[in-house]
Amino acid sequence: MNDQIHSGGDEHGELGDAEYAEFMELAAQEGFDPAEVEGDLAAAGHGPLPVLAVVGRPNVGKSTLVNRILGRREAVVEDRPGVTRDRVTYEAEWSGRRFKVVDTGGWEQDVLGIDASVAAQAEFAIEAADAVVFVVDATVGATDTDEAVVKLLRRAGKPVVLCANKVDGPSAEADAAMLWSLGLGEPYAVSALHGRGTGDMLDAVLEALPEAPAQTFGATIGGPRRIALIGRPNVGKSSLLNKVAGEERVVVNEVAGTTRDPVDEMIELGGITWKFVDTAGIRRRVHLQEGADYYASLRTAAAVEKAEVAVVLIDAGESISVQDQRIISMAVEAGRALVIAYNKWDTLDEERRYYLEREIETELVQIQWAPRVNVSARTGRHMEKLVPAIETALAGWETRVPTGRLNSFLGEIVASHPHPIRGGKQPRILFGTQAGTRPPRFVLFASGFLEAGYRRFIERRLREEFGFEGTPLQISVRVREKRGRKR
Repeated sequence: MNDQIHSGGDEHGELGDAEYAEFMELAAQEGFDPAEVEGDLAAAGHGPLPVLAVVGRPNVGKSTLVNRILGRREAVVEDRPGVTRDRVTYEAEWSGRRFKVVDTGGWEQDVLGIDASVAAQAEFAIEAADAVVFVVDATVGATDTDEAVVKLLRRAGKPVVLCANKVDGPSAEADAAMLWSLGLGEPYAVSALHGRGTGDMLDAVLEALPEAPAQTFGATIGGPRRIALIGRPNVGKSSLLNKVAGEERVVVNEVAGTTRDPVDEMIELGGITWKFVDTAGIRRRVHLQEGADYYASLRTAAAVEKAEVAVVLIDAGESISVQDQRIISMAVEAGRALVIAYNKWDTLDEERRYYLEREIETELVQIQWAPRVNVSARTGRHMEKLVPAIETALAGWETRVPTGRLNSFLGEIVASHPHPIRGGKQPRILFGTQAGTRPPRFVLFASGFLEAGYRRFIERRLREEFGFEGTPLQISVRVREKRGRKR
């Protein structure tokens, strides 16, 4: 059995040649189409998807364009500027390639002024993106605000596709041609509302975006491991960073919201250099925020995407809130390794500790797999336990199960705990493989639809058998019609 982890250049992703051959032999024995199996394996095992940011002034049609790219109405569209949304990132596909789309609509007319707001929003989107679609209203032409965004794009050095929107017919194409003056190359004449010209623009987008699997798929990222400290305002993130560093590296104040931008600090602990990122506290859902809080939350989300481990701080002196659970969910959905740190532990009496344990059992039952540390950023209590917990989470995040061992395990599961019979049929898992790591991603091939409860059971048994402490698991199930087999 070839148990080697392959890096991004291998044509089978993280499967070695011998394991890949074994896996495809299993597929052939079950009568599955090899081409479909390869496609499913590639889809489940992709590394981080490339990110496309859609930027531009208010009311130039960014959200309409995002909906056109997605092929469905996801982003909120209104005729007035300043519309904000809870979801910022979407997953899209064009010509068989998948990528993420970040809609940066909903700029705020806040106390910082419109120019600062536009800059803050555009800087976030551009920083997190691999390529940018810059949307300009061709019927209006280039404005001073458009020129300001062009300067940001030039400083960032990211590939840019210029979208001249609202070109609804041949007569408006002359307006689009005027946008050559922006110096960003060819303006693609598009009508996001009617779909005119979007195909040519998306072809240009694919040329600008990197291939998804060629990024960090199965390979160790160079440099210090990146740890994001996240949580509600005033839970002690900055205090914890200062205590870990052994000096006052970042500003700490009793006023909630002192930290606005993510702050990176290189800190040596246990003979290892780590990159800790202190982030802004997340107050509530993004669409309920405005001004500086809105941009701070977006930057925090970007910091989590770039991190390898998310350390979620929870104020142990207060009841676990819905917002605490949302922040944990954000880290899990981003696929980061996870550590839960209960801060201000030194302030708890016996009664509060008892009730906190009950809250953890009921409110955080879905992340029982995450390492837990009880710390005090003020006194330094149990700070020495933080690094071992982070190392445990990273080890789980990078764990890989050989295909042969996984299928032996799945065979035992199917034999001892078969899927319940539904509608006279009993679906069963036929075979599977671990398609990737960081986080562990599994693809299972089944004879029928597997219910959510049975999928959760499979995940629980995977953790019991192979560990995976401190990491979310991504399990996808493929149900395929078998070919060449008579019933």
